[in-house]
Amino acid sequence: MMFEQHVSFLHFQISNYKTSWILVKQLSMSSPLFIIIFTLLSTLIQAQDLGVPTSWRKFNNSRPRNERISIAQSAIDTILPQLDTSNAQFKGIGYWQSGNVFSAMANFDHLAGKKMYQDQVTDGLQTAFNLYKNFDQFQHSALMKCVFASCFRYNDDAMWWATAAYYAYRAYGNKTLLSMAAATWAHVSQYVVTKEDASAGKHPNKQHKISSKCYGKSMAGGVFWRPTVDDMSINSITTGLYVTLSAFLAEATGNATYTNAATLSAQWIQNLQINADGIILDSVSASVCTRSSSTWLFTYNSGKFVEGLPHLLHTDAPDLRREGLSVLKDITGQPIWKNLMTNVSAAAIKSSAWEGKNGIITEGASRSKNNDGVGFKSIFIRGLDEVSARSSDNNKLQILIHSYNDVQYNALLELAANGTSYSSAWGGPPQKFTTWGQLAALDVMVTAINTN
Repeated sequence: MMFEQHVSFLHFQISNYKTSWILVKQLSMSSPLFIIIFTLLSTLIQAQDLGVPTSWRKFNNSRPRNERISIAQSAIDTILPQLDTSNAQFKGIGYWQSGNVFSAMANFDHLAGKKMYQDQVTDGLQTAFNLYKNFDQFQHSALMKCVFASCFRYNDDAMWWATAAYYAYRAYGNKTLLSMAAATWAHVSQYVVTKEDASAGKHPNKQHKISSKCYGKSMAGGVFWRPTVDDMSINSITTGLYVTLSAFLAEATGNATYTNAATLSAQWIQNLQINADGIILDSVSASVCTRSSSTWLFTYNSGKFVEGLPHLLHTDAPDLRREGLSVLKDITGQPIWKNLMTNVSAAAIKSSAWEGKNGIITEGASRSKNNDGVGFKSIFIRGLDEVSARSSDNNKLQILIHSYNDVQYNALLELAANGTSYSSAWGGPPQKFTTWGQLAALDVMVTAINTN
């Protein structure tokens, strides 16, 4: 298509943000046309509706900070009796979910300015890291041998724990915890598709060929879901975790290697994994480019991606909570990452894929049995809190996020609470304690300390 045709098409579609964004994603970020179009679209992105829907249920609260801290602490204390200190896992939930309990505990201390759970968090992370090399539950180690040829290994599971180690480092300043996160990052980095891998059509740790491009876009930056030689799936949660972990490490160390890794993987999600509604899609086969169903829409894919974008901030100094523009903006000279973060956050917050008109998240409302989906929405809320903390220059976005979080907060306290335990069905009714229901509620309670 000639330049004049591009501009004509843009003029025709400029009133439709979704279609226009698809046009931008077809262009190289370095092209002059990209810069012209993106500058125009930036105005649309900034002007998009960040208003709070009036149909939402109770989107504010007046509880003082000390009460919010007490509520969050009680929620954590209610799940703690389920901790098995011998393996650092919580009875009733899985390995990756247990790592997220430690994340909530560390973030509580970070946001509340306490060290109440320092011993449990540090000991738990150290136990898991000693048992499972690089937090990979089924990787060969001195203490545990893999019985099955493929083992049930998952790169995302390892990074949930590595991210928890980073949160703990941020809360307590223990550099051993940071080294755990860095070691796991190095381990998972073996399963990232590099630019060279994409060009060659093969990956050194996979037995099947990979597609250099899928849907016209390079597969460089995608992270394989599993480290086994035969699994060719690349998904958004594993790649989003890698973006975020890389960004955390870049911020903590100032090492450009982490920044470059975060950038490449963020570009993979940007180019391949955002649908026309601004929602992050799930997975793609690296070998044959088949995509997961378009109905596979999960809160945590959007939540983990947006969490990583604002954390890519000015890596020249390791200030752990500094607000400002994305380092990706600094690298490219364009505000694309900040605007993309705003767009994806707003789209996910208002998505009918996982909430009703009242704004209460309905995803993972499994009252009788644990499943992975129960914990997804907790990740989403945590990611939005990080966006809010880094968006001091966007008051409307901050209001939208804290209003949305308050909808969930008030629903849990008023519709789903049984004392200090909570149902995984946030719209209620209350039920007896379940570990998975409590897990799902923790990040809502903890981030309420901050978002309000």
